[in-house]
Amino acid sequence: MPTGSRRAPAVSLWHVWHKPVGSRFTARAFRSFTHNMAAEQKMTNASQEDGPAISLGIEEEFFLVDPESRDLLVDPDPAIFDACERVQSPHRVVREVLRSQIETNTRVCHSIAELREALQETRRIAIDAAEQHGASVLAASTHPFASWREQERSVGARYDRLADSLQDNLRRFIVGGMHIHAGFGDAESRIRVMTAFRRHLPLLHALSTSSPFFSGGNTGFKSWRLTAIGCLPRTGLPGPLGSWAEYERLLDHYRGMKFIENASELWWDIRPSQTYPTVEMRICDVCTRLEDAICVAALYASLIRLLMRQDREGTLPPEPLTELIAENRWVAQRYGVFAFFGDSKRQKGVVDIHDEVLGLIEDLIPDAQALGCEAEVRYALDIVRQGSGADRQSDLYNLRRVEGDSRMEALRRVVDLVIAETREGIEGVSG
Repeated sequence: MPTGSRRAPAVSLWHVWHKPVGSRFTARAFRSFTHNMAAEQKMTNASQEDGPAISLGIEEEFFLVDPESRDLLVDPDPAIFDACERVQSPHRVVREVLRSQIETNTRVCHSIAELREALQETRRIAIDAAEQHGASVLAASTHPFASWREQERSVGARYDRLADSLQDNLRRFIVGGMHIHAGFGDAESRIRVMTAFRRHLPLLHALSTSSPFFSGGNTGFKSWRLTAIGCLPRTGLPGPLGSWAEYERLLDHYRGMKFIENASELWWDIRPSQTYPTVEMRICDVCTRLEDAICVAALYASLIRLLMRQDREGTLPPEPLTELIAENRWVAQRYGVFAFFGDSKRQKGVVDIHDEVLGLIEDLIPDAQALGCEAEVRYALDIVRQGSGADRQSDLYNLRRVEGDSRMEALRRVVDLVIAETREGIEGVSG
């Protein structure tokens, strides 16, 4: 659990980013927020002497599983969430669209080392609370065999409105993801860096893939989650945006046509926060192993630092066509760490993901060293060599089938594997 070494000013800021729908600021909370924002800005200004300041936080969306049947718990014990609420500070644990889901939000962190510690804490909070009340936590972006027809939606006006609009698309939406927030720069630089970052989204997604199965079937994809998300409006890659004003004009059009109420209903692979100084990368599957999640976060932070420097120097590379990034996105979704991406540097031919990662690491070393996360960035090569969570699930399933398990027996073994990997690297988990 958190110790006295935590950065107190960051706590309320992260809670504000993730305040529950319909919640209100009290006068005391607002004074606390503005005080903490000032403290946050003071830390940011001080750190500019050593290079661009970046703050980080991670949201992870998990499934709650019956340890006996290995199926989703359609209506888990509410005491799980009560137990999380008692111990969650300085983090946050909330409900998701389905009752069988639980979402954790880390506090704001200022290094990858802090983020690792925070992610260990949030996973431990969720796992302990679940196991105390008859559930297991599954860190994968789809459940291998759960039926969408049996799921129940969480209670809330927002969920009711989404269900009325999205219909079967939402009913079939048994997916969870990992969203990484990065706070840096001003609004203009965040838009330019976000646009420049788009070309890297397929690679980071490939490293995170964890959803090869859906509704009892082997989909043939390493990330079926992106297929499910693709059925929703306002998803996928955002177009290139050159300024905050351009982004605001787009929002005005959406709101003027009554398509959205606010910017949170743009479910892009990467998006800016309109109110708080973050860019949120949303393309990634939830990583089964904590170590993989930290690697992806380290790559994200290091790339942002590199792009921030290039933005200040006026040396951001030319933008590739959105359509070509989308092709690489599909390749990542289909093949994961076995991908051959379109070679954007030569603008012809393909490049193996191993060579792509190796070249990226070479480019990122100065920034990874400055952020103290060189080892975490280099770990991307281990993911490519050893496979992602999706590969381990598929390999185990195929092995169990060859050794005589029925389809359902093999899928239950997959659930056991993911539950075990969800606990890896989490010290102090009870049981």
